[in-house]
This record gives sequence, structure tokens and C-alpha cells, in this order.
Amino acid sequence: MSKKHNILLIQVDQMTAKVLPAYGHQVVKTPNLDKLASEGVVFENSYCNFPLCAPSRMSMLTGRYANTVGVWDNATEAPAETPTLMHYLRGMGYSTTLCGKMHFVGPDQLHGYEERVTTDIYPSNFSWAPNWEKGLGDRPTGINLSAVVNSGQCKRSLQIDYDDEVEYFGVRKIFDLARYEERPFFLTVSFTQPHSPFICRPEHWDLYDSDEIDMPRVPAMKEEDMDPMSKWIYYAHAGDLDQPTDDQIRNSRHAYYGMVSALDEKVGNLVAALKDCDLYEDTVIIFTSDHGDMLGERGQWYKQLFYEYSATVPLIISCPSLFSPKRIEKCVSLVDLTPTVLDIVTNGENYEVIDEFEGTSLVPLLKDGKDDDRLDQIIVEYTGEGALAPCRMVRRGSVKYIYTHGHDDIMYDLANDPLELTNIADLPEYADLRKELNAVALDGWNPTKIREQILASQKRRLFIAKQTDNDPVWAYKVFENDDQRYVRKAGAVQTKAFARIPRIENESAFK
Repeated sequence: MSKKHNILLIQVDQMTAKVLPAYGHQVVKTPNLDKLASEGVVFENSYCNFPLCAPSRMSMLTGRYANTVGVWDNATEAPAETPTLMHYLRGMGYSTTLCGKMHFVGPDQLHGYEERVTTDIYPSNFSWAPNWEKGLGDRPTGINLSAVVNSGQCKRSLQIDYDDEVEYFGVRKIFDLARYEERPFFLTVSFTQPHSPFICRPEHWDLYDSDEIDMPRVPAMKEEDMDPMSKWIYYAHAGDLDQPTDDQIRNSRHAYYGMVSALDEKVGNLVAALKDCDLYEDTVIIFTSDHGDMLGERGQWYKQLFYEYSATVPLIISCPSLFSPKRIEKCVSLVDLTPTVLDIVTNGENYEVIDEFEGTSLVPLLKDGKDDDRLDQIIVEYTGEGALAPCRMVRRGSVKYIYTHGHDDIMYDLANDPLELTNIADLPEYADLRKELNAVALDGWNPTKIREQILASQKRRLFIAKQTDNDPVWAYKVFENDDQRYVRKAGAVQTKAFARIPRIENESAFK
């Protein structure tokens, strides 16, 4: 590792690891990701650290947990004084470019990136700020299950528009970097699919027969059988108003698989551009998602939960000149990516760390497939919209521990209970481990204090949003009208996100 390698981070949105053939799925078709996985390192138990877009991404780019940074939800402004991976890389002689979505909130729309070559797709202001004081059913984004009910095919949609734009400028940027940039590069190409609504082009829909689409393995739970966090999120998604039919569930998963295949093509085009520029062998490619999607498991949709479909993400790291193909069983998470990238580009040499990382480098696992010093343990937290109290999850080995502030603990042994159906928290044989994992969850994380901080932050942001009618927009402008394109304010997700061809009439069935 004597030279500085280029880094290409490919991120998608709301893709659970559970649907990829590289993670054992038998239906979804992703030939390009399959090849990347066969040539790279596949982390079999990889998690986001916060199953929601903005906090997950900020945790990944700082190497610190979102609550440590003070990012509570999808409408929290990350402090501009917070050092990110991009700040470190710029000091190490790298160019840093963002192409696509990152869901930064506030006037700082770069956070260390030197440039952005596209605008973002979702609001950069406080219009999606949640309000815990409203109690059960607060829906700041206006989200409901119409994204499931109206799943299917389309010729064009807002998300297809956006991802086509990101692909075009991402490929173009690779060629520009190869031609004009002397420095090594860190390029992030970040797509919005397969985020809901679940709609795909006919050519991707037709890759699958309806009869082969697998249905959820765990049926919908009765409300009285839900744990508190699941009940909160169920109401936040308007699940109490109605539930999709079996045909609608199958269509949603069908369209989701089509969206995954569409993204696979875009990944293939990015890799092809690297190869055309003779950059493939010496570029570290990282493929991941910000969080997963429940896809109807337990009757739940979208993200915001600690169950496997929501919290697991694909993580594939490939660089033929550095790492041989292998599969890693140890638990890892996105908070590990910043120290990992910095470890790669510094060849393991010391560098100044401004704020101590809460993630740890994956380079020993990438190189040797083992790391005796690394705990087989990760932490995931949630304080975003839909929740009514701070929540945290710890996975150690095969055991998952869930702490919901003010409520009983939950534990699952994934080795014996992969569908997470049996709560073992009260079993005597797990008492000592429960105590240990509770201490891990609460170490440096005070839920009472955090709740107070969140309520105060929500009050400030809601006041500002009300007084200003959700202005300013703060959208990053590459082109003149970028502050008007895509979703910019509250409620628009239920109009613009469904603006597709052909049009649909029943776009808000669950208001």
C-alpha cells in the first residue's frame, strides 16, 4: 500500500442487504454487484448506525454516532464545525466530490466536499422536523402507505429522473478526474433508489415474474403484540388507517426488486468508466446503503426500526490491487468507514484525529480476514421521526439487545431465531449478558439528557419553520432552478414523489 488509492463510494438509499444475491437472495438479479462482490470483500453482518437517511449518512462521514454529533432526525442541521472524512482527505491531498444525495440539512451543503455536481433530492431545511409532543402518529414528512398501495411500473418518476442525472454526472466526473485531476480522488456517487415509492421502468419490472416474488416471511403483527418502538413507527407510517392487500405487497416487492436491478446497471456503468480510464485496479470501490427497508415484514414498511430488514445494509469493498476476495462474518457498521478509508490512504500511518472516532478501521479484516482485537459488536440508535423516546440497539455476536427508554428490554438470538420472533430478555440464562449489553447501550449515552436536548431542538426548529413558512430552502444549486426541483418543503413528498408517467389518481389513499 505504497501509493494513495482513489476512493469511489457508491451509496444507495433504503436497500436492505437481505435482497441481494451476494447476501443469499435467490430472486433478485444484480449481475454487476455479484461480480463486484466476487472480486471484493463482502461484510455479511453490516449495519447502519441509525435507520434514517440524514443521521445515518452523517454518522458514516464523521466516524461518530449521530447522537454524539447532535443529529437527531432528518431535519437536524449538522454543525459545520464537525470534521468529516472529506476534511481529513483534503488535508491529505485528495480531491473530494459529491454527486447525488446526501441529505445535508442547513446552509452548509458541502461539509468538506470541495464540490457537488448535482443538487439534492430532499429538503435541506427544517420542514421535516418531528414533534414528539404530538405523541403517537406524528408524520412530519406526510408519509403513508400510498407508496405501497400505488407500487408498480412507470415510464418516468421523480426518482428515476434524479438517479439518471446522478449516473450521468457520476460517469462524466470519473472521466474528468482521469483527464484533469492530478490528485487522488474521493468521489461519492449517491442514488435515491430503491427508496419508496416503489415504482420502476417496464424493462426492470419485466426481469421478474410475479409468481416468483417472495412474500414477507413474518406476517403482520397485531397492534397489541407490537413492541413500543414498532407501534410508534406503525402509526408514523399510517399503518393504523389501513393495510395493503397481498397483491399490493407483492407488487411493492416486485417493483423494489426492479429498482434494485436498475441500480445494478448504474453500478456497472460506473465500474465500466473506471476501467475505461485504467483506474479500476487501483480504486477502492465501496458499495453500501444508508439503511434498509422492512418490505412488509411484520406488517411494517420503510425503515426506522432495529429489525434486520431495516437495520442491515450491504457493504462490499473492492480493490483488486489491495484486497483479495473474502467474506467477513464479524459485525461491522457504517461508523467504521471513515477510519477505514483514512487507514487505507495513510497506509496505516498516524494522523491527527480532531474528534475521537467511535468506529474502528476495517483494514485488518480487509487484508487478512481476521482481527483478533475487534469486538464482534455494533451499536445502532434511533431518535428520529415517529419515535417518542430515545432508542438504542447493541448486537454482540448473534445476540441483539434493544433498549427503548422507559420500556422493557428486548433481546433476540439471531443464530437460533433469525426472524426475531422470541424475546429472550427475561430468560435467566441471558441475565448476565442482558446486563452487559445494557451497560454498552448506555455508555456515554444518557437517554434522559438526550430526550431533553431533542425536545428543545424540535421546539426551536418548529418555531423557525412556522415563522418563515419553511424558508430558506438551502438546496445546493448547480443549475439555476435547482432550488425548485425535486422535494423542497413539507408535504411535497406526497405530490412530487408521485409525479410519474403514467399519472395515478389514488396517490394519497392513506391520508
